[in-house]
Amino acid sequence: MTRPGPRADLGTHQVENQPGAPGDRDLWADDPALRATFARAGAETGALAAYGRALGREEMREAGREANRHVPELVGFDAGGRRLDEVRYHPAYHRFMALSAAAGYHAVAWEGGAHGHLSHAAMAYLASQVEPGHCCPLTMTYAGIPVLRGAGLWEAWSGLMARDYDPAPRPVGEKRGLTLGMAMTEKQGGSDVRANTTRAERDGEAWRLTGHKWFCSAPMSDGFLTLARTDRGLSCFLVPRWLEGGRNGIRLMRLKDKLGNRSNASAEIEYAGALAHPVGDEGDGVRTIVEMVHHTRLDTAIAPAGLMRAALREAHHWVTGRTAFQKRLIDQPLMRAVLADLALDWRGSLALGLHVAQAFDGDAPEDRAFARIGVALAKYLSNKLCPGVAVEAMEVLGGMGYVEDTPLPLLYREAPLNGIWEGSGNVICLDALRTLARVPLAAERLAAELDEGKGLDRAYDAALAAHRAQWPGPVPEAEARWFVERAALLLAASVLLREGTGDVAAAFVRTRLGGARGRLAGALPDWVDAGLFERGFAL
Repeated sequence: MTRPGPRADLGTHQVENQPGAPGDRDLWADDPALRATFARAGAETGALAAYGRALGREEMREAGREANRHVPELVGFDAGGRRLDEVRYHPAYHRFMALSAAAGYHAVAWEGGAHGHLSHAAMAYLASQVEPGHCCPLTMTYAGIPVLRGAGLWEAWSGLMARDYDPAPRPVGEKRGLTLGMAMTEKQGGSDVRANTTRAERDGEAWRLTGHKWFCSAPMSDGFLTLARTDRGLSCFLVPRWLEGGRNGIRLMRLKDKLGNRSNASAEIEYAGALAHPVGDEGDGVRTIVEMVHHTRLDTAIAPAGLMRAALREAHHWVTGRTAFQKRLIDQPLMRAVLADLALDWRGSLALGLHVAQAFDGDAPEDRAFARIGVALAKYLSNKLCPGVAVEAMEVLGGMGYVEDTPLPLLYREAPLNGIWEGSGNVICLDALRTLARVPLAAERLAAELDEGKGLDRAYDAALAAHRAQWPGPVPEAEARWFVERAALLLAASVLLREGTGDVAAAFVRTRLGGARGRLAGALPDWVDAGLFERGFAL
C-alpha cells in the first residue's frame, strides 16, 4: 500500500516553498566520485552498492534518528541489588549494527581481498552519512583484529571475523559473532598513556587488573584491549567482557553525556580484579596497541568526508527545492559560490582518505610507510574542515537547519568527534613530525607522492616549491600544525590532479594553495565556474 502524502492545505494557510521529503536515496549510485575511485582501482563493488542502497532507504534514516533520540541506558543493578553492569540500546541501534556487520564493515579488510581496506574505508564513509554512532564498535573490531591474530588468542577470538551481530551477554565461545573495544585513557594522563596507573598482577596463566579507565567506548563489546602496568612496565591485555559461568570484574560507573555520537555508549569503567590475557610482550604495551590505533586512525580520517557529504546533500536538497527573491536558491550566484567552496572541502577530503586507504592495502614497506604518514595528514585536515562544512550547510537551511527535524544538528554535533578520538590535533601533528624524522621511508614516500602531481598544474608546482623552501629541514614543533595543514592540502591536490578531475582540481589548487580565496566559506573569486558545485558534488 502506498503511504499517502502529507496534507498541504491546513485551513489557515497553504504550505508552499518547502522541499518535499527526499524519499529513498542510493548512497552508492549517487556518489560518482566514490565509484570512480573503485573503477580506477579495479575493485569489486557489488557488496558496497548493496550496502549504499540499504543505508540510503528512508526507513534507515528514520532508524538513525530513533537510535539517537533514545540514547543508551546504563543498567547497573537488578531489582535485588546484584550488579549487572550492562547497557541497553534502542532496537534501531541493533538494526544498524546487524546491517553493517553483515556487510563486512569490520571484517572485509582481513578476508584476503585485494582492496579490503579501501572497501572498509568506503563503508565507514557511507555509514557515517546516516548513523555514525554504531561505527565505533565496528571500527575498533576492525582495528583490533590484526593485533589479536598474532597474539596466540586467535582461536578463541576468531569470531571477531564473523559477519553475524550477536549482542547477547554470553562468553565468546557461545556467540555467533564478536565485537572488540578499547580502554586506554585515564584521568591523570589523557593522551599521555605512559602515565597510566592501572595495575596488573599475575593469576596463574592469566592476570588480574585493578584500576579506572576514564573513557571506554562501546562498553558492551565482548572484549577490550587495554593498558595496565606490571613490574616490567606498561603492557597490553585483552579483557573479556563475560566469563564462563559469570561476569568479569568490569564495573560500569557511569555513561558519558556526550555532545554527539549519542547512539553509541561511552563509559567510565573500573577494573576490579578483572581477568585479562596478555597481548604482546610484557612492558611493550604501547608498541603493541599502536597497531590498533593506527587502523582506527583510517576511519577517523574518512568518516569526516561522509559527514560533509551528508551535510552537503541536505543543503543541495534545500536549495533545489526552495525559492527566495523570485529565484531558486541554487540559481543565486552567492549561494552557488558557498556550495562550490564547501564541495571542494568535501572532495579533497574524500580523495585524500580513499588514496590513503589504498596504501593500507599494500604489503610493501613503502606502502606501510606512506600509510602511516598519509593517514595522519588526512585525519588532521579532514577533521579541521568538517565542523565548518556542517555549520555552513546548516546556515544554508536557515532556521530549519537548526531544528532536529533535519539531520543537520546531528551532523554538527558529530563533526568534532573524529578529530578528538584517538588523538586530537596537536597529538596528530606531533606524531607526523616524529614519523618523518624517524622513518626515512615515510618522508621519501610523501615526497614522491607530492612529486606525482608536478607538471599537471603550474599553480601546484609553485605551491610545492614554496612549501619545500619554507621547510627545507626539520620542522619546528611550534609550526607543526602549519606544516601538516600545508602538506595535507598539497597531498590532496596531488591526488585530485592525478585523478583527472579537471576544473575541480584546478579550483582546489588555486583556492587552497594559491591564495585565491578568503578565509571563510564562499569567499571565492568570480572565475570559479558557476557549475562547479554540480560537477564537484555530482548530485
